[in-house]
Amino acid sequence: MNKIGFFRSIHFKFALIFVLLIILAMQIIGVYFVKQMEESLKSNFNISINKQINLLNYSLGVEFDKDRTKEETDSLEDDLADVLSDYTTGDIEEVRVIDRNLRVLATSTSDTDLVGKKITDIMISRALSTELQTPKDVFDPKTQKRIRIYATPIKKSDGEIIGVVYIEASMEEIFTQMRNINSILAVGTLLSLLITALVGIFLARTITRPLSDMRKQALELAKGNFGRKVRIYGNDEIGQLALSFNHLTEELEEAHSQTEGERKKLASVIANMTDGVVATNRKGEVILVNEPAAQLLNVSHETALSMKITSLLEIEEEVQFDQLIESQEPLLLDFSSDDKPLILRVNFSVIVKEHGGFIEGLIAIIYDVTEQEKIDEERREFVANVSHELRTPLTTMRSYLDALAEGAWEDKEIAPQFLNVTQTETERMIRLVNDLLNLSKMDSRDYRIKPDWINFTVFFNKIIDRFEMTKSQKVTFKRDIPNEELYVDIDTDKITQVLDNIISNAMKYSPEGGKITFRIKVLEEELLISVKDEGVGIPKDSVKKIFERFYRVDKARTRKLGGTGLGLAIAKEMVQAHSGEIWAESKEGRGTTVFFTLPYDPNQEDDWE
Repeated sequence: MNKIGFFRSIHFKFALIFVLLIILAMQIIGVYFVKQMEESLKSNFNISINKQINLLNYSLGVEFDKDRTKEETDSLEDDLADVLSDYTTGDIEEVRVIDRNLRVLATSTSDTDLVGKKITDIMISRALSTELQTPKDVFDPKTQKRIRIYATPIKKSDGEIIGVVYIEASMEEIFTQMRNINSILAVGTLLSLLITALVGIFLARTITRPLSDMRKQALELAKGNFGRKVRIYGNDEIGQLALSFNHLTEELEEAHSQTEGERKKLASVIANMTDGVVATNRKGEVILVNEPAAQLLNVSHETALSMKITSLLEIEEEVQFDQLIESQEPLLLDFSSDDKPLILRVNFSVIVKEHGGFIEGLIAIIYDVTEQEKIDEERREFVANVSHELRTPLTTMRSYLDALAEGAWEDKEIAPQFLNVTQTETERMIRLVNDLLNLSKMDSRDYRIKPDWINFTVFFNKIIDRFEMTKSQKVTFKRDIPNEELYVDIDTDKITQVLDNIISNAMKYSPEGGKITFRIKVLEEELLISVKDEGVGIPKDSVKKIFERFYRVDKARTRKLGGTGLGLAIAKEMVQAHSGEIWAESKEGRGTTVFFTLPYDPNQEDDWE
């Protein structure tokens, strides 16, 4: 487990809580204090300006009340300017006097061009019409200052409104004071936060030191170290927790020992099982696969553990994981390749939690049933083929016998033909039964051959001579047989039957004027015997199947020639009983060559002599 950083530790969290509380308190205090201070300063500012406005209004009213001759009327503006000059100090930056006709009579600034001009300002018009003071706060983008504008009516002693005094007062002093106050609050907050953080860390260490010790103990428990104990710092709640933690450690150690023992037993059983075992979690993801399962499914452990069981078994398109849990029906899967057949049977069992019945996953047991399925398939095919082979001659015999029973026996021309067909089919059934008996003997466990040392060269030539003397078709025999003596230890009856079946097939499928080649080739530890014909040949996809029981390339022609479909199968069994091999090579239209081998040891031949 990774080490906990400072910013993720409980020390930091305790200190952070104290700091956040201080920040919250200071913010509440600061917002309330600053708001009240700002309102107080603005109120004092407004009172101060209003006092000056009242005094200015009085002074201006006195000037307007003076009786002036027509010649002295122009001096009014100068007198007003003198009065305004006394009020341009402090916060007041500009003062204007405007008559009822909205004409500027005097201004406190040096901008004399403004005097005598009419201005259109809604504040002035409102002050003249409502006789009320209408202050407004604005921000001057040129000077970057906040100012408050006052428009106050000027009244004579008799109450007549004769004009408006327009005042612009700077509020920057207020905001400067507010910035200073905010700075003081910020510095105080930072100092409080620093002190609070230090105190919080100190308190957190006092509280969390036992917790840190228990955390280390938990890490050691996760590693399997049960010898370490938690230090008890006191008898408070944390001390009681540490005491309970030590007791828990002892219980865990005992439980872990029992669990580990059971786990090793289970792992040993699973590892040594000959059948495949795959376990999943409740989502169908593979969490366990033993070596036999990996080999049967041709997948590595790493790859299997990253897959779902439906993908691993290649059934995701047909079956969903939920269906496997519900049905738990065994599946028969075909994992055969071009090189090797492979049939697997998969049985499923649900993993159910002991308490609550919650399904935690699925276990699949995988069996290799290739041989069993092959045997079952061969048995089914064998029964079907035997039934078919027996039914054909029996049906023929029955039809002819029925015809004879109905009176055909009185016809001297038809009766002999019917009897000949019946005799032929009977002989064919006898041959079929004999072949079946031979196969049955070879399949039995007590089947034994009776080997004898013979000169295979002489033995092979005698068999060829017999066929050459009895052949009825014009077929040429060619012998490529060494003149030397080649002694082998074989059962002559069985090898004779092998050669009879092979040569008979070669003669059956050889055309008139064809040639059959007999060859013996001496290899290092065996003799290679071959019989080659120039018949119609065998299709490429059927060459490997001609040694199967009842397999025929051309079924109609084979039955016509009297074959049972078992000759090459018997030959295969007999050659393999002599520790040899048999196979065929063929091209359609160019003939077929049948090869088989027999063990041969020249040294044993010398010892025998």
